[in-house]
Amino acid sequence: MFETNVRARSYELDAFGHVNHAVFLNYLEGARFDALEVAGFDPATLEERGWGVHVVRVEVDYKREVRLGDRLRIQTRPEQLRNTSMILRQRILLEGQPGETVVEARVVLVWVGEDGRPMRIPDEVRTAFHPPRPTP
Repeated sequence: MFETNVRARSYELDAFGHVNHAVFLNYLEGARFDALEVAGFDPATLEERGWGVHVVRVEVDYKREVRLGDRLRIQTRPEQLRNTSMILRQRILLEGQPGETVVEARVVLVWVGEDGRPMRIPDEVRTAFHPPRPTP
């Protein structure tokens, strides 16, 4: 599992004084880029190898509001690796509130080669993002 921390900023708030729902997609995207970087696949490495990682589906469940200054922890974990795509589960938690889930998301990513077409996920990516095995 990979983790990223963010803090809600004033310009992310809507007219009701809480973080706008669309901002959470930015938080999730930033956390995915952080996870890729920690795993050894920063944007420069992806570009050098001619790889792209495209989001093709996002499912988001919003659990509670976030207000100005709230500190959040975003967890990103692999759920499944297929031939050309991978599914990541992401969760945003409110810091200081153990177990307080703000957002749960399921994101499907497709790996794309230099030709712009889906490619088999490289073995080194599979190793870095190997999903946890179910407990018997």
